[in-house]
Amino acid sequence: MSPLRRRLLFGVPLAVVVAGGAGFYTILRRMQVDDYDPHALPSPLIGKRPPAFTLPGTDGAQGFANTDIEAPAKPMLVNWFASWCLPCQQETPMLAKLAASGITIWGIAYQDHPDATADYLARFGNPYQRIAADASGLTAINWGVYGVPETYFIDKTGIVRWRYPGALTQQVVDSQLMPLFRKYS
Repeated sequence: MSPLRRRLLFGVPLAVVVAGGAGFYTILRRMQVDDYDPHALPSPLIGKRPPAFTLPGTDGAQGFANTDIEAPAKPMLVNWFASWCLPCQQETPMLAKLAASGITIWGIAYQDHPDATADYLARFGNPYQRIAADASGLTAINWGVYGVPETYFIDKTGIVRWRYPGALTQQVVDSQLMPLFRKYS
């Protein structure tokens, strides 16, 4: 066996082990400083305007389009939800609390039947000032939504500054969302 071949047989597995160890160490360090969320995926919309869309309203509410959020009067949230989504149901008290504090929240019902959406809102409450329906799911794809609930923070200039996949909790609101409202209000 040639010396080069012996080096490769030893070196390649060693390089894989070193790279894996470095990755594991990085994850551990980020977990120590609470800067690691294994479920978070980066959003391509951060720092940009939402893609073009026009969605009809549901449950008697007025729908909306990307042009309606190009320059909101104040920062706002766009929340994707569905009647069949258990984490969405768990999130509704937090959304109601945010809406009661004066935060503008617009909702988009993701691939939901209008009657099911109406029943959901009647049962769990309606924190939304406007509700649109994305029956086909194409607008969600363009936003990069990969599951519901998912919430986007839009600043006064219509730029997406934050995205949170999953149900909003008090910890997330206090540590991530409220600092954004203070910064962009």
